[in-house]
Amino acid sequence: MKPRLVPWMPVLIISLLVACSGARSDSHSGETELYILAAASLTDAVQEVRRVYEREHPHVKLVPSFASSGKLQRQIEQGAPADLFISAGEKEMDALIRQGQVVTEDHRSFLHNELVLIVPRNHKRIKGFEDLTHASKIAVGQPKTVPAGEYAKQTLQYMKLWDSLKSRMVFAGDVRQVLTYVETGNVDAGLVYRTDAQTSDRVTVAATAPPGSHRSIIYPMGVVKGSKNREEADRLYDWLDGEKARAIFRNHGFQDVAGR
Repeated sequence: MKPRLVPWMPVLIISLLVACSGARSDSHSGETELYILAAASLTDAVQEVRRVYEREHPHVKLVPSFASSGKLQRQIEQGAPADLFISAGEKEMDALIRQGQVVTEDHRSFLHNELVLIVPRNHKRIKGFEDLTHASKIAVGQPKTVPAGEYAKQTLQYMKLWDSLKSRMVFAGDVRQVLTYVETGNVDAGLVYRTDAQTSDRVTVAATAPPGSHRSIIYPMGVVKGSKNREEADRLYDWLDGEKARAIFRNHGFQDVAGR
């Protein structure tokens, strides 16, 4: 027996289709989402940038994602939604440029940072790099995927400390995790960027990595070639390179790249 079609059912079906169609249209309402993949050390600065930019560009919603630069590089390579990439290391950006993942003409060296040795607040035993031999646990980023970890390794190798301290290392997934380990006292010391250290009142900067002990800490910025909103991504890229955005980054402790 064929199922009997109730007279009001076609009307109901058409109404539901119209309602669903209207819901999809309203959900977009002309707003553009831009996905920013940024190194974990940029978290606070980029969140402030998001608030200011969205206030000035109400039709744009910024969707930031923070992790180690190496993890973000892999996400872009695997096709994750991304419009703009800000790395804490040049190696990751260079790799994406070689692969054609970042627009060649729309990338530039952006910010500069410093590497510092931090200890829990009121910690008395470690006052400099030479005292790390007294530490039982030292937190650093994973050198293969975390630029801060690579800079930390270079610095400790420069000081002839890496090999003797390697067994005491606690490797973290990003630089903010290193900061947390030190804040909570789970380690005796850690190496982070100066901008990370200044976000916390639970750590003390014991020393700054000496000049020449590691590669320059440069943050490059680039537009991702697979951006679905290239025009808006280019507009954001130019805005970030402007004075208003740079003032925000400076307020968070970042420095302009020399010559800018």
